[in-house]
Amino acid sequence: MDYPIWNVPFFGGGVLIAWIAVIHVYVAHFAVGGGLFLPLTELKGHRENSPEILAYAKRHTLFFLLLTMVFGSLTGVAIWFIIALTSPTATLTLIRAFTFAWSTEWVFFLGEIVALLVYYYTFGKMRRREHLTVGWIYFAFGFLSLFIINGIIGAMLLPGRWLETQSFWDGFFNPAFWPQLAFRSMMCFSIAGLFGFFTATRMADPKVRDSLMRYTAKWTCIPLVLMVPAGWWCYLALPEGRQAMVAGWNPEMVAYVRALFISGPAIMALALVMAAPRADAVRKPVAVVLLALGLVYIGGFEYTREAARRPYVIAGHIYSNQARVAEAAAINETGWLARTLWAKHKDITDANVLEAGRELFMGQCQACHSIGGPANDIVPLAAKYSVFGMDSQLDGQGRIRDYMPPFLGTRQERLALAQFLVVGLHGADKPAYEAAFTAPGGEVAIPAFDKDGDEYVLLAWNTLGMHCLSDSEPYWVLLPPANDLRCQLVRRGASPELVTEGVTVTYAVEPGFEKPSAHVRFWEVEDRLFGKELPDDTGLTGKGLSGTMDLRAGERLFEATAIPVVPYPDGGGFNPYPVFTIEARDAQSGTLLASTRVVAPTSSEMGCKNCHGGTWRVDGVAGFTDATSTDVLAVHDRINNTDLLRRARSGNAVLCQDCHPDAALDAPGRPGMPTLSAAIHGWHANYLTDRGEEACAACHPNNPAGPTRCLRDHHDGLGMTCLNCHGTMEEHARSLVRGQQELGVPGMGKLLAKLPLRNADTAEQAPPRQAWINSPDCLNCHRDFAPPEVFETFGEWTAGPGELFRVRGDQMDALRCPACHGAPHATYPAREDSGYGAHRDSIQPMQYMGANAQLGKDGNCALCHVGTGYTPEDSAHHPMGLR
Repeated sequence: MDYPIWNVPFFGGGVLIAWIAVIHVYVAHFAVGGGLFLPLTELKGHRENSPEILAYAKRHTLFFLLLTMVFGSLTGVAIWFIIALTSPTATLTLIRAFTFAWSTEWVFFLGEIVALLVYYYTFGKMRRREHLTVGWIYFAFGFLSLFIINGIIGAMLLPGRWLETQSFWDGFFNPAFWPQLAFRSMMCFSIAGLFGFFTATRMADPKVRDSLMRYTAKWTCIPLVLMVPAGWWCYLALPEGRQAMVAGWNPEMVAYVRALFISGPAIMALALVMAAPRADAVRKPVAVVLLALGLVYIGGFEYTREAARRPYVIAGHIYSNQARVAEAAAINETGWLARTLWAKHKDITDANVLEAGRELFMGQCQACHSIGGPANDIVPLAAKYSVFGMDSQLDGQGRIRDYMPPFLGTRQERLALAQFLVVGLHGADKPAYEAAFTAPGGEVAIPAFDKDGDEYVLLAWNTLGMHCLSDSEPYWVLLPPANDLRCQLVRRGASPELVTEGVTVTYAVEPGFEKPSAHVRFWEVEDRLFGKELPDDTGLTGKGLSGTMDLRAGERLFEATAIPVVPYPDGGGFNPYPVFTIEARDAQSGTLLASTRVVAPTSSEMGCKNCHGGTWRVDGVAGFTDATSTDVLAVHDRINNTDLLRRARSGNAVLCQDCHPDAALDAPGRPGMPTLSAAIHGWHANYLTDRGEEACAACHPNNPAGPTRCLRDHHDGLGMTCLNCHGTMEEHARSLVRGQQELGVPGMGKLLAKLPLRNADTAEQAPPRQAWINSPDCLNCHRDFAPPEVFETFGEWTAGPGELFRVRGDQMDALRCPACHGAPHATYPAREDSGYGAHRDSIQPMQYMGANAQLGKDGNCALCHVGTGYTPEDSAHHPMGLR
């Protein structure tokens, strides 16, 4: 941040360093290992009295000199040049911290140059002993250079106590020093054998050539075998988090680790081929292949080592974007641009937001990413995001997937960078809704009711208030089409009674919603997902869009579960509020006793596409496209090393609850896996921090600009939001994760440690809960059923599923709470007009009382209590129930 960075958008900084460094390190390791190869090969020639081997040793020395001293020196200078331009702060830090080591290494390097020149130009002109001594001196200087450089680059990976002491010796003899020295030494000797193959293939005498092939094969293979325990030692020296990164936690490392594991055995096999008798026909091309494999091998190691220290250049001290870790909090407070001396735009305005975003990209991203270049090209990586999605990605960057540094700067700067990556690179934002949503309106028929003549009252409700539907088949299913309806039949009178015998209760969806199979692909995959082959338009419990409701005798109610209704009417468009007609008839005569209508809300306005790309599938307002569905699986695969997308594309659709337990579907999942709710919220909360209810609306269908509203009852009219009951996104996630931690689910402690603290008074102590079992309780605010004095219920949960509002009953355990109050999130008085017709959520209050209110409110006791003078003070439902 104190120094300008060379702006090379096409390449980025990291790839230039990597290309130059890998080539230089390959040659530098040859310079060390070859330094031992030279005198030992000369000694072999003397001992075997072989002028041919001595001639080979001299020719190999010339090749060695030109490659290591000339080309190697040029690439060494190139490394200093490129790191000074693309990583100046880290370069300066290393120079200051290890000045003595650098100067010593340059002395050793000078010694290498002098010794090698003397060694080559006195070949055959100096007595054998003195000439060999010069060779040994060269090797000593070469190995000492490796010794010094190993200490410095080891400190970049594992600085150890140097972070606290800033002591030269603490940094130099760091935890990575000895393991890496052992590994690199073996690598040097093996590479010497690879280059020995290359030059030995030019020998004319077949016998000498065969002898040299066997000789160089030993140089190649023996150190290669010894690299296995040395590499394991290196791995064990890493902290647990970095071990996980090498093992695949960082998906970018998989290719490099794989390169190590593939190229090593390949080198071994081809080296044995080179040593085999009568292999002359293939030796020259195989020698070239071996050199290429050696480059792959050392490149894989160097990339793995570099990636293992991410997100740092110097682990724990300087991020890859040149920001010092100690300055992160100050940067977040004052802003990246304000603290960057070379930044042109210190303040962000509407006019310069894209240019400011470009500067932020140069400073924070270009160290690893290019724009349209050959490595880590940001253009395709950002293509799927909206500005909201990219802002969320930057919000969570470096928090869980900590191989990237966190975004540093103000929220305004983060948004500017998001706008540059989306609008600046791709031309336009992706709006939350591709089409301006206009509700269809229309009339909702209210059934008739004669308060003086009708003998029965039929009370019906849906159990959730909104059933979310993931129409992401045939790739995966989060929630299938499965809405539940319940009802209770009340015989009015002086002493009203619940009727459960001698009656048949039926349900039927309104016209236009009878054929959900024409709109979603659930019936293509239900057999593979749920083990049931269902007729089209039949739900998981065998219920269709019309049929008979089942009696739950113990609760004195009727229900139809898993009705496969979807929000897509046959005439096109989107309607998340299909209405069902419920009728109760005498079981023997078929006489209609009572009839009512109730909405069965269901919506596919789930916002996965906001971050996972794609568009809405239906009318620009709802539904999953294949692009969104496949990206969700691809991201899951990348993060968790699964192969869900491959399975889905091969015809095996994925049910999330196959792995993740979920009480919503009564799915046990796999042992040791977190519940679906804990996994989803625990992960995504890291990307939606410091937000209000818009964090909820990003995924759930409750966006004010969208076609659906989860919360549409009188609480919404009071100004309450999701946060009043469920807490902020951070608090909500922490409570779910803590619930899993209490059950001993592995990994929850680590996930909890990553979740940001929003409010230390509540988030730190967010009481643990189990999804769908422990939920906010109405009585948290309505203490003793009295008018609420507070409107914050976060942290007080129902003790078990029997206390949930949707199943709870009155004091007599007779009427269920939703029978009079309406469905969760849509309790009476519900919103007057959802846009799909007035009173769609409050049909029964309008039917029975002509008013949008709780049933029985304002003295309407006579709805059930006929001719008794029954008053609210007499209520046996709950205290103050009819005030």
